Formats: sequence, structure tokens, C-alpha cells
Amino acid sequence: MAEKEKLRLDKYLWSIRLFKTRSEAAEACAKGKVKYNGDSAKAAKTVSIGDEYEVKTESKRWRIKVVGLLDHRVQYAQAIEYYIDITPAEEIERLQFQAASFNTGKRQSKIGRPTKKQRRELDDFLEE
Repeated sequence: MAEKEKLRLDKYLWSIRLFKTRSEAAEACAKGKVKYNGDSAKAAKTVSIGDEYEVKTESKRWRIKVVGLLDHRVQYAQAIEYYIDITPAEEIERLQFQAASFNTGKRQSKIGRPTKKQRRELDDFLEE
């Protein structure tokens, strides 16, 4: 892509795979979840090399620096070459802690409530 062409922020965020759809990227901009220099950035803002954005997605708060302009969606391995992830270390640690403490609510096998067979055996034992 030529440097002098204009590239919209929502299209850039979609093409580097921070959002699944371009409309999700535009919606994030509209809700103020994308910031440039501490201020909310609009979806139509022109992206330039060297810009730094703070992007809040469902799973993570990103801080990215633009190192290349990409106007179409490509594989993840190629897309990561167009930005540098400068997310602070404390945010990454928070995400790791959150993932480690996430509980699905399922009990481990053979731990907790007795099985039907074990309950019958307990009932037989207690009746005698």
C-alpha cells in the first residue's frame, strides 16, 4: 500500500486482526474504546505510521504502535508485522492471573458429592 493513501482506523484495526469484523472495530471507536493520545479516536481517523493507540477489546487492553499500513485482512502471522504490541507488563500479568483463576464450575472427577453407587453403599452401611 502506498504511503500517501488514506487508511481508516476501523479498517486498520480489523485488518491487523484486533477485531473480527470491521463493524466491531467501528463500534469500539464509537463507544470510546479506542484512544489516540488519551482521547477517543473516531473510526474515520486516518492512520499514520508511528501512531500509538490504546485499544480495549473483550479480552485484553492493547497498546499498539503502527509500523506499517495494511488495508486488507491477511493471515495472523503476516498481520503482526504491521504493528508492535507495547502493552504494559502489568496488564499482561493481570491477564495471566485472570486466566489462572478462571473456574469453569466443573468438579474434578471422584471429588465432591458421592456417586449413586457410593451413596447406596453409605445408606447400606448406615442402616446396619
